[in-house]
This record gives sequence, C-alpha cells and structure tokens, in this order.
Amino acid sequence: MREGLKQAMRAIPGAPYPYVITACPDGEGSWFQETVNADPDLAARLKADYKSKFTPEFVKRIAESVQKCTLDFALIDIGGITSVENEAICASATHMVILAGDMSRVAEWREFADKVGLTVVAEIHSDYHGTEDKVEGASSDGILRGSVHHLERGEPVASRPMIRALAEHLIAL
Repeated sequence: MREGLKQAMRAIPGAPYPYVITACPDGEGSWFQETVNADPDLAARLKADYKSKFTPEFVKRIAESVQKCTLDFALIDIGGITSVENEAICASATHMVILAGDMSRVAEWREFADKVGLTVVAEIHSDYHGTEDKVEGASSDGILRGSVHHLERGEPVASRPMIRALAEHLIAL
C-alpha cells in the first residue's frame, strides 16, 4: 500500500512530495516494491539479507529521522505491531493511518495513537480476499473509513478507489 499511496499522491497536482521513512526492520525499504516488479527473486534475497529485529540503535536512528524531518509531508511505515519501539519512533509524528487486516485490532491501534499523541485520520480494512475497494468516506470525526482489497506485493494499487481516496484525504489535511 505504501508505494501505491505514494504514487497516488504524486499524481495529485500541487501535492507535496510524499517522502517515506521505513521504520520497520522487516527488510522492506522503499526500494522493495520496484524491485519486486523488476526481479521478484532478487527482491526476496535482498529482503532476507536486510531483515532484522528492532535494536536500540535502529530505533534511535529512525526516531531521529522522524524528529528531524523538515519536509512538508512524510509517511512513516511502522509495520503492524504496537510496541515501545514504535512508540519511540512515532513520538515526533502527528497523524496516523490505521491499516488492519483484522479490524478487531483497530481499538489497540487507537490506544497506541492516544498514548503517543497521534491523530487518527483513517481506518482502513485490508481485505485480502476482497474483490473491490469500499470507500465509506470521512465521517464527522474526520476519519476516512473503508477497505482496500487484495494488497499483494508486485501488483499496482495506486489507482484503486481507497488508495486514491486516502491520498486525497491526506493532501486535504
């Protein structure tokens, strides 16, 4: 989703460049999607080489990158775990998009956002077995809700309705 969102935002005239900070040591940097598209075997090998666990040094480096980022717009991809490491990384962030395959975890992520001081701006169900996106829109609380279907590495998603709606919503903020 990260790469598709970046592409969707770049297609909006006048939108700020969506800089991405990879804040999860899962081996998938911003290079990953492009590499999967060009050479899936190479992408898998590189991911295996780069995959690691959170270390104090990693958390400190990423937290400082977030804190010192002076760009108009930055996306910080923290992965799918609420943890003290991600709390430290997000301490200087301002907003949060919740992407959940299991919607029962949304409450956990809302608690994480409250604890860190992040404003939740979207709650999106990652419906892997779905066949179409569903955009519910932003309600009176300002949170964009809906679902995105079948997020699969190597497949383009920038033109999907939920990805486009999220891009427009973030730019409007």
